[in-house]
Amino acid sequence: MGRVSQAQAQENRQRVVATASRMFREKGTAVSVADLMKAAGLTHGGFYKQFGSKEDLVDEAIAHAFDEQAAHSTVAPEEQAGEHEAARRTLIEDYLSVWHRDHPGEGCPVSGFAADLGREPGQAARAQDVYINGVRNRAARLATADDDGMVQLCTMVGALVLARATRDNPISDELLQAARTALTESGTGQSAPQQRTD
Repeated sequence: MGRVSQAQAQENRQRVVATASRMFREKGTAVSVADLMKAAGLTHGGFYKQFGSKEDLVDEAIAHAFDEQAAHSTVAPEEQAGEHEAARRTLIEDYLSVWHRDHPGEGCPVSGFAADLGREPGQAARAQDVYINGVRNRAARLATADDDGMVQLCTMVGALVLARATRDNPISDELLQAARTALTESGTGQSAPQQRTD
């Protein structure tokens, strides 16, 4: 069997990173190297020709997920106020959708990697730096004139994580709807208290 060209090796590496990014968001970073390489259509032995360690791959997979997210983002802070608000609401609706709940591998890396990075603080400094920048950027995309977006992001991520954990129960849809309502009623995620009618 001949040697792999540099171009083919780079393509294989990119395929492994993209596959890892998706699988880690779906199943966590405990996915085995063997399963990951099989999903990428490559041999297990080829992994260490591409990466120094699994931790290196985790770093790259997280960075890939945030880069991918940024490329598809619909909200930019410099947009006109009306356009920004419409795009912010669309982002909230999409984030808190049943589709996003049911497709974590294609979803937001903030929710997708939170548990793994929380379990191993300090062990993946580069990954954590990328993650922190991603959190700040996502919050900035939700920001309004009087809100930095952090509370909105916390509400969205928390609701999504809870909805995924309760997916087979009606409360899952209720959690998504409650967060969507709270975040879109007032435009800043701080709805006024509702009056009781009973």
